[in-house]
Amino acid sequence: MTVIHHPEESDTITLNVNQRDAGRRLDAFLASQIADWSRARLQRLIEDEEVLVNGQTVKSSYKLRTEDRVEIDLVPLPTAQFTPENIPLEIIFEDETLIVVNKPAGLIVHPGAGVISGTLANALAYHFANLPSLADEFRPGIVHRLDKGTSGLLVVAKTEAAHEHLAEQFRRRTVYKSYVTLVHGHVEAESGRIEQPIARDQRNRLRMAVNRSGRAALSLYRVRKRYQRFTLLDVELKTGRTHQIRVHLTWLKHPVVGDDLYGEGRDNSIQDSLLRNQIHKVGRPFLHAEHLGFVHPITQTPMRFSAPLPDELSHILKFLE
Repeated sequence: MTVIHHPEESDTITLNVNQRDAGRRLDAFLASQIADWSRARLQRLIEDEEVLVNGQTVKSSYKLRTEDRVEIDLVPLPTAQFTPENIPLEIIFEDETLIVVNKPAGLIVHPGAGVISGTLANALAYHFANLPSLADEFRPGIVHRLDKGTSGLLVVAKTEAAHEHLAEQFRRRTVYKSYVTLVHGHVEAESGRIEQPIARDQRNRLRMAVNRSGRAALSLYRVRKRYQRFTLLDVELKTGRTHQIRVHLTWLKHPVVGDDLYGEGRDNSIQDSLLRNQIHKVGRPFLHAEHLGFVHPITQTPMRFSAPLPDELSHILKFLE
């Protein structure tokens, strides 16, 4: 059965191999199951370890067996046609090759199931259409993603060559991605590394979880400031797994403040009712993509960008102080 799928940010689907498909190559099987995705694109997902068979990474040439369980993390296609929408964007940098934006919390990156408008991709389509030199060329080339509730920096390619160059930097893990987050509790170490594999939570498909059979994931953290019952952290991502920071910090027993999905009710345990109400009012995880660094795909110049903490998060810190 063919799967028609238009992911929002990064959705995982699971396919079970029956006797009819036993013996087929993995890439050929996926191409027959997932509509509108080329075999080459699916092979890239396999190379990037976005496809697991029975919880393990394999090659495109892997021959399937009956009852194999295939999980595919459908990272959105880099180029697609989107309905242009005049959605305001905070543009940090722009040239003929790429654009860096400061995404607000609440803005979904890509259209997905049940969401066909009001996304960053729709906004970029409008913005690009209003650039005379690009009116008939490349549509939004989103290179990486941020969760809906996460604010901060994203780089978008304007040309196919730029997209491939930037995507290769992400694959080689040479892109610098640093986040600021407020977590519950007193993080004892001044700095540390969390190297725990991440997979879809089998009990709740909306969540990810640390799992030995998952994809490799590495986060580096450093304490920026301590408060009485909270810690402000800088977190550098060395990999880009779905919900990685939120999952890793939950595993560390210090969930992100304001994270309803992974917070395990910690927000409700805050004794100060004014602070608790303020966090609920903000209605998003305290997680912001503050710094982004990469090599320019044309000039080869190292580039580094920063985005200040949004007002609603700064207000929480002022309250704590």
